[in-house]
Amino acid sequence: MAEAPFESVGKAFVNHYYATFDSNRANLANLYQDQSMFTWEGEKIMGAANIVTKLTTLPFQQCAHQVTSIDCQPTSGEGVLVFVCGNLKVEGESADRPPLKYSQSFVLMPLPGG
Repeated sequence: MAEAPFESVGKAFVNHYYATFDSNRANLANLYQDQSMFTWEGEKIMGAANIVTKLTTLPFQQCAHQVTSIDCQPTSGEGVLVFVCGNLKVEGESADRPPLKYSQSFVLMPLPGG
């Protein structure tokens, strides 16, 4: 059975997002809009510039995401809801320390005219 288009979009986004996050977080700016919302440990951050500022000033500079699952669902307005789980290894942690577990969700919406 062929993969649904929303599934392909969600998986491609996740692969691009975490590869960019792990190499140069400032380059994530074009994935957010002025009306985008990002929540980090209860702190709600609005707008692309504010989100990128938060991402680039996290207390760790280098990390490696290992995605273990991606679940995608279509939404109204031709969007895609993406839920990701995985492991996160942060710089400076002992090599024998198990990676942190994380989950993150995204709501992807098409841009008008794009």
